[in-house]
Amino acid sequence: MIDKVIAGYCRWIGYLIAAAMAVMVVLVFGNVVMRYGFNSGFTLSEELSRWLFVWLTFLGAVIALRENAHLGTDMLVGKLGPTGKRICMGLSLALMLYVLWLLFQGSYEQYKVNVDSESPVMEASMGWFYASGMTFAVLGAPILIMDLVRLLTGQIDDDHLMLIQESEEAPHGEADAPTAGR
Repeated sequence: MIDKVIAGYCRWIGYLIAAAMAVMVVLVFGNVVMRYGFNSGFTLSEELSRWLFVWLTFLGAVIALRENAHLGTDMLVGKLGPTGKRICMGLSLALMLYVLWLLFQGSYEQYKVNVDSESPVMEASMGWFYASGMTFAVLGAPILIMDLVRLLTGQIDDDHLMLIQESEEAPHGEADAPTAGR
């Protein structure tokens, strides 16, 4: 049930990210054309693009969290046995939930401070800018809680005890190998 909810809001987040990217491309490209072609520009372009980029970053982080797509290193954990990996995964999930709580608290405090302030160009509440951190925390917590429940109930097999993805540039095991010609 919860998996379907998470999959559903991640799908919608993907659509929102695509829409935000399209709007950003149109705004920035249009502004460049206006500045160089007509010695003019959209005053809204720069500020709205910056806001969309912040929201895009936080929303993209939710999807990356669900897919375990954040980069990391397994130098220590990779050398541990299954029990050690389970302990490290549990600690990692607990720490990430704590960090989400801190992010939510800090973003909420900034939201309260800035909700009555208006942005210089769009004249929108600055609270919306800081709401992106709260949104990430609220949407990311169920993902981490489900991973923690799966870990504690033994639903995660030994091959899936890593919460990171190695760099796409270097396949696993080749990152430390010297490359000829460098």
